[in-house]
Amino acid sequence: MRKDDRMADWSNAHWEGQPDAASRVGRRGGPYRTYTPDSLTRRPLVLPPDVDALAARTEASVRQLVDHPGSRGLEGLSRFLLRSEAIASSRIEGLEVSPQQVGIAELLAAEGLHRKASATARRVAANITAVQRAATSVAGMDAIDLAAIDDVQRTLLEGEPTMHGVRTTQNWIGGNGYNPVGADFVPPAPHLVPDLMSDLVAYLNGGTHAPLVQAGIAHAQFETIHPFPDGNGRVGRAVIHAVLVRRGLTRTAVLPISQVLFTRSQEYVAALTAYRYDGAPDSAEASGGVAQWLRTFLTATGIAVQQAATFAAELDDLRQDWSAALAASRTSKDLRPQPRAGSATARLLLGLQETPVLTTRTVIENYGASAPAAKDALDELTDAGVLTRRKYDQKTNFYLAMDVFELITNAERQLASTQWDTAQQRPSRATPHRVRT
Repeated sequence: MRKDDRMADWSNAHWEGQPDAASRVGRRGGPYRTYTPDSLTRRPLVLPPDVDALAARTEASVRQLVDHPGSRGLEGLSRFLLRSEAIASSRIEGLEVSPQQVGIAELLAAEGLHRKASATARRVAANITAVQRAATSVAGMDAIDLAAIDDVQRTLLEGEPTMHGVRTTQNWIGGNGYNPVGADFVPPAPHLVPDLMSDLVAYLNGGTHAPLVQAGIAHAQFETIHPFPDGNGRVGRAVIHAVLVRRGLTRTAVLPISQVLFTRSQEYVAALTAYRYDGAPDSAEASGGVAQWLRTFLTATGIAVQQAATFAAELDDLRQDWSAALAASRTSKDLRPQPRAGSATARLLLGLQETPVLTTRTVIENYGASAPAAKDALDELTDAGVLTRRKYDQKTNFYLAMDVFELITNAERQLASTQWDTAQQRPSRATPHRVRT
């Protein structure tokens, strides 16, 4: 029994062992504690002056990046950051795959051949779709509902129907896979989840708090409820971007917040633990715990903004390198240095950072080019060294902008350093290998 429906609390529970389980751990029962947060829609929130100032500074930095005239702001980074963030979010969950494998899986899915990609690559590609859906379809709804969040999770776990929807059994984090005894954290009992999620959805539809504060609190509450059998981490991180787009702080792009939180994982877990206070929401413990979480989240967001600005400059340099390489190749063939504006080659060059894996068919469909024009554009960019041709089967060639995948890999390696610079400090966690053509 909850002490008060406005008070967060830890509850004692007992796990009944399974006598027929194959392992000793599975047969064991014992006591454990579940945590139930209080209501977001009725929770008073007074930010300490330093957190309030940090939120204002960080929001201003996001707006400055979005509105910056150079590099087309976040709009020019949209697909690059989406892919980078989704891959990193998947890596947090132990899904290891190279950016180019994910790109190929995306393309195969678009052509109805998704089963030919590796299972891991398909799962990460599904995460890209899920994050995109959260930041577009969900964010654009007049009113978010639980079904919309369910849909993000279903997209993420498309091939695992038994894991779809709000959980009806107890789950936990850490410990063993048989029971919650000794787990690091046990979220609310399943019968409490529907009401807690209804409260979270109501909070997402409101605007009481500033966008970044709302995004941070919504993420912490989601991870605390842990409403699904699987995919909670990735959906919870997608919720951040849905809030920022919905509130107009970003437009369509996502910031690499997951990568920063991943690097600062100990601080992240400690801050979430502090957020899970016990008692009245207006207590000193509650205020201090929420403040600690928001400091961690806002600091990570600020770092993500700085890194996104760096990536924007690197993408600008990459586009210039591509233009120079194409100009040199065309000049060697006695052609004018730059292709005609509006030609398939010119349009491909502008879109490569967003679609770095192509086939003739995708160029026809995505760029409205004729079959001969699509083939000529791909061949021209391959001759210039902008694209790398790889044979997929006897009928299909893939064309990859390996520079984009190298930049994604380098970005993740950079964000894996606690100094955000691998020249100053080596990555502090597992990172992808550098791209080899």
